[in-house]
Amino acid sequence: MSAPAYSPAARSSGNYLAPVPVQRRWRDALRIWWREIDKVLLLLIALLMGVGIIAVAAASPASADQLSTAKERVADFMFFKRHIVFQMMGLTLMIGLSFLNRDQARRVGIMVGAVMLALLFVVPIIGEEKNGAKRWINVGMSLQPSEFLKPGFAIICAWILSWRLRDPGLPVIAFVTGFFALIAGLLMLQPNLGDAILFGGIWLVMVLLAGMQWQRIAGLGGLGIAGLTLAYLFYDNARHRIDGFLGGGTAFDQVDLAQRTITAGGWTGTGLWLGIRKMNLPEAHTDYIFSVIGEEFGLLTCGMIVVLYCGLVLRALLRLTGEDNLFALLAAAGLITQFGGQAFINILVNLKLFPSKGMTLPLISYGGSSTLAVCFTLGLLLAITRRNPFLAREGTGLRDLIERKDTSA
Repeated sequence: MSAPAYSPAARSSGNYLAPVPVQRRWRDALRIWWREIDKVLLLLIALLMGVGIIAVAAASPASADQLSTAKERVADFMFFKRHIVFQMMGLTLMIGLSFLNRDQARRVGIMVGAVMLALLFVVPIIGEEKNGAKRWINVGMSLQPSEFLKPGFAIICAWILSWRLRDPGLPVIAFVTGFFALIAGLLMLQPNLGDAILFGGIWLVMVLLAGMQWQRIAGLGGLGIAGLTLAYLFYDNARHRIDGFLGGGTAFDQVDLAQRTITAGGWTGTGLWLGIRKMNLPEAHTDYIFSVIGEEFGLLTCGMIVVLYCGLVLRALLRLTGEDNLFALLAAAGLITQFGGQAFINILVNLKLFPSKGMTLPLISYGGSSTLAVCFTLGLLLAITRRNPFLAREGTGLRDLIERKDTSA
């Protein structure tokens, strides 16, 4: 009887088989994922998605009524049913992306960003026009390339800025500034001033963390003010929204209607499906869903939603305090800036504290490509912030970058 292949006799006789690498099974991968994922961040995301399901159910009849005609009646819960489907698709996408390691997340973000940038060039030519703007491409559903470009922009900028570790002489801040200027110019061709402002916020946070001097930022801020002035002078869409915001409520002012709707329910709200003002509110299920929540569930519920968003942003930033990987730190900071910025711009618009920007409330508003884009962003964020709890960190992370004075920027 021959000795087993792993026995000493077999090894001495030359029949020893070299060890074969054992592939990790899906259960092992799941176990590692659960150990490394930020469970608090995941819980906050799930809570906001749950709020979104209830909110779209409340807003769906109002939007369906506005789209109905004498000949064709839109089902009251059409948007609600579709929202459930998009939420499930988005959740699957987000969880799938969260299994990626940082290198894989970087490659996916760069690839998607490059594709969406290419599509942004052709949107003014072949895009669908809605409310005087061309921002969407029909690919079976309305796809807004700028929504998916936001996370791609954050990943690409973080990747470029991290080159500085290899060669401090590279003008990486100039590269990302030129990249932002290109995107802002393409967005203004649509026109899409709101997204251009949000891209500017992402850029500002990332170059600040990368060490850009305040003097240069002030100079570029002056250019930004000049750009906004030109937008007001030459873009009717931007001028009408700013005039409506500064001049108070008019018959065409959606922000005024939203502000009246959000306060109609008082502190506790009228109750689910008992709101009246929402029936006259345009885009009740998307841009102004926060006002619907205020009318039917009350201002206290609105305050709780704001707390959830603040908690999610703060949790992501706290996750970065001990991060020692520059790319991961910058990418996660850019992604959470995008998410938080979009949420709070939408909320401020509903409160009549900001001109209308046409932005959805992430994880809560109804949307096809917008819901998938937000889940794509959060999937990359979860992947990048994954951390082995048994590994010690060498750097001081975000605190070190904030305190650091880099005179070579």
